[in-house]
Amino acid sequence: MITAVNNTEYNYIPKEKFAFVNEGERLTDKQFEDKPIGYFKDAWIRFRKNKASVVATVIIICIVLFAFLAPLFETKYDHKFMDTYYSKKGPRNIFLSQFGIADGGMEREFSEKGLIMSLAVGIGAEDWDDHDATLEEGMNSYFQPMLEVGEGVVSLDALKKEKTTYHGRIDTYREVGFLYRSVEQAEYQKIVAFEEETGIKVLYPLIENNEYTPDPNNANYWYKMKKNQPVSTDANGNTDYIYYKDLQAGVPLEDNYKRDAEGNVKYYEYTGGGTTETAQYKIRVLYYNYYIYQNGFEPEYLFGTDSQGYDLMLRLAGAIQLSLFVAVCVSCINFVLGALYGSTEGYYGGVIDLTMERISDILAGVPFIVVATLFQIHLSAKVGAIPSLLFAFVLTGWIGTASRVRTQFYRFKNQEFVMAARTLGASDTRIIWKHIFPNSLGTIITSIALVIPSVIFTESMLSYLGIVKLGTADQTSVGTLLSDASGIWTNYPHLMIVPAITISLLMICFNLFGNGLRDAFNPSLRGVED
Repeated sequence: MITAVNNTEYNYIPKEKFAFVNEGERLTDKQFEDKPIGYFKDAWIRFRKNKASVVATVIIICIVLFAFLAPLFETKYDHKFMDTYYSKKGPRNIFLSQFGIADGGMEREFSEKGLIMSLAVGIGAEDWDDHDATLEEGMNSYFQPMLEVGEGVVSLDALKKEKTTYHGRIDTYREVGFLYRSVEQAEYQKIVAFEEETGIKVLYPLIENNEYTPDPNNANYWYKMKKNQPVSTDANGNTDYIYYKDLQAGVPLEDNYKRDAEGNVKYYEYTGGGTTETAQYKIRVLYYNYYIYQNGFEPEYLFGTDSQGYDLMLRLAGAIQLSLFVAVCVSCINFVLGALYGSTEGYYGGVIDLTMERISDILAGVPFIVVATLFQIHLSAKVGAIPSLLFAFVLTGWIGTASRVRTQFYRFKNQEFVMAARTLGASDTRIIWKHIFPNSLGTIITSIALVIPSVIFTESMLSYLGIVKLGTADQTSVGTLLSDASGIWTNYPHLMIVPAITISLLMICFNLFGNGLRDAFNPSLRGVED
């Protein structure tokens, strides 16, 4: 249908073309209802959409769980267990070592003498009588430290003499080999009984101190040496030097054990003491088995050991606990002090604000590292290193929080809802804590979350520099672990890698977590969908 009005044509749709939707149904308000979303629920929805922050949160939770659960599941050791002979050793696990993982091995270059000395540990473990074990038997021994031996490379030294270098991989735990120990006679009898009961050989023959012994204090030189080279003696008394190729050909190392008049090897030597119980014996033990005798299990350290011989996993767990404890305590204290101080100066303003700001400026001008150093020098001896460190952080750490709270109070104190509350007779305390402070909470929480990585980093830096002494048997810090590894990490990289990765993850993840909180609690984004 076309109608013309003032020479203008209009198209009309006939009413028959229209149809009602929901005809005959009664519309109610319930069809338009929506559930209200609270402030924190809305923040949680926005936080979940930040994938980086969610991943960072998961990593933080994993690190925290590791710090508190690792000591509970580690049944073999405690945080005070230390073995100096197994210091700076790599990760080792008996089960994983079957697959070439965490076997305590280390790549190394060996000289001719060094290679034979390492191989001799496994050979000597099988050569404790007049058997004269061969290289093949030594390589098949459970106590052989050499995991792999490469081909020799011949080169010239500074004196233009040929020298052969071998590349190999060695088990650093079995590398310890044999050691001399001084025990009482009663202890010696216990070791003998342990050997008979378990079949694990701990005691090995003593070594003669003669011309064939280059170092009488080194229990690994059980074979004859002359001019720092192993030798063999034929039936006519002639000696000949032994090289790695000779061992490969089946030539055995000739032992240099102590023997009695009848030619039997001696396992102990009386060194003093007046009774059968207190008599001191000098013995020679295979330390790997001696460790089993003392502790009841083989050495296993999933993260390896630190520079002192502690379990690095337990030390790291304790270090994380310490860092988190200090960071959370500082954050909570700074939150309380900063909220009280900032809300007071922000709400009242004027002379009060001016005076309190000048006090903050004076404290903010004090260098933190100077305060921390002075507290450690003069206060730590009385209250301990951790409390003095907390005092140093708290002395000026609340200033940033106070400044943020002050800014938020200046932003909200003249808003209509505050003026309405004041008009209705609300007290200053109620206005501050019921009306203004909750609106500032998002920004404050975000700032507190970002304080945690800053405190962790600063605490680690102070312990790394040695300003804060935390390297005791009871406690340690990530910074202390890094400091101990700083001079030797090229030879023992796990000492640096493990704590460095840990502190890096803590710093990165806490910053991402804080950024997620900042966006989640931003009032301007409330109700905004991505």
